[in-house]
Amino acid sequence: MAQPIIMPKLGQMTEESTVVRWLKKEGEAVAQGELLLEIETDKATMEVESFYDGVLLKILVQEGETVPVMQTLAYVGEPGETVAPDQAAGLNAVAAVEAGGEVAPATEFQTLPAGPELNAGPAEPLRMKISPRAAGLALARGLDVRRIQGSGPGGRVIERDVLAALKERSYEPLPMPSAVPEAGRPLSRKRQIISHRLTQSFTSTPHFYVTVSTDITAIEEARSDLKARSEQVSVTDFLVKASAQTLVEFPDCNSSTDGETVTPHAGIHIGLAVALDDGLVVPVVRDADRLSLSEIARTTQELVRKAKSGKLKPEEMSGSSFTISNMGMLQVDNFTAIINPGESAILAVGSATPQPVVVGQSVEIRPIMKMTLSADHRLIDGALAARFVNRIKERLEDRKLWSARRA
Repeated sequence: MAQPIIMPKLGQMTEESTVVRWLKKEGEAVAQGELLLEIETDKATMEVESFYDGVLLKILVQEGETVPVMQTLAYVGEPGETVAPDQAAGLNAVAAVEAGGEVAPATEFQTLPAGPELNAGPAEPLRMKISPRAAGLALARGLDVRRIQGSGPGGRVIERDVLAALKERSYEPLPMPSAVPEAGRPLSRKRQIISHRLTQSFTSTPHFYVTVSTDITAIEEARSDLKARSEQVSVTDFLVKASAQTLVEFPDCNSSTDGETVTPHAGIHIGLAVALDDGLVVPVVRDADRLSLSEIARTTQELVRKAKSGKLKPEEMSGSSFTISNMGMLQVDNFTAIINPGESAILAVGSATPQPVVVGQSVEIRPIMKMTLSADHRLIDGALAARFVNRIKERLEDRKLWSARRA
């Protein structure tokens, strides 16, 4: 019996992914555990292996196509076995059940009948399911989506349906004013999803910001001491440790809200924003409050290495409860960051610069670093945010804490 190869769900927030490259051709033998294809999510490029022995009978989703998670990509079966028409349509009953009856969210469009019927009195709007990408493409090309037969789950119109309709019917884009410039290059798949998620977060979450200046003399002294003992610990590692300890004291900052209820996170999992050439990824230091400073340093080094080589696993990029974005190495004084969906705050950290500071009765030059907390105002008010970020500041400036190495 032909077995489906399903687009895996590689993260809690992942709704669709793109087929980058097929590593096998139709008709080629496939062994269980052998790599079949590469896919791209908003976070990374991943390899998908076969769970079955047999032959790659049919490829349903071509390279470059984006489809919802849990949709059937191909079938593997016995040599000479055929794929039934309903299977070739790409909807797999098992996948639909596993996805709770909905393979992925669809955009519902209300359409009215065309022609004279418009003048015949009120009519019940027709409802159809169409993916956001398909809807955007159809709108940009002036294509009537009512004429498209959907091939997605439950008759959902997806991008390939719109592309096929454009090819078959020779639809042209709607006329545009001559003053409108030509379209620029499209965003990468990763940047499109980053754009969607951050726009959703920024427009649905009331952000506000609290900034403090922190003297990092204590942690610079501790770093020098550790370096002399061949231990490489970054400023970010100290930030992770101090933030994790502070989140224990301020559980609301380690929670999320939908505006009606508060959901505490099960653990303190710190996300670290890592810049790549094509966007950001956020690997996660799990249970950071239970780790020593040295353990945090080893963990962050490994996560950053994997991020830059594209080897992060899905579970290493999901489940964060609080995020730190450190741009200290990029010569910026301070900045504000957008809260990651599912969290209530993010800490944006700027560069440390030498500044005159009053110490006792004298003035000294100290390395001063600005930290800005972006907070969800539905859950965190100004006073709570101020206490929280100042507690992190106190920890970072505590010479006794770091010199005693009780981190």
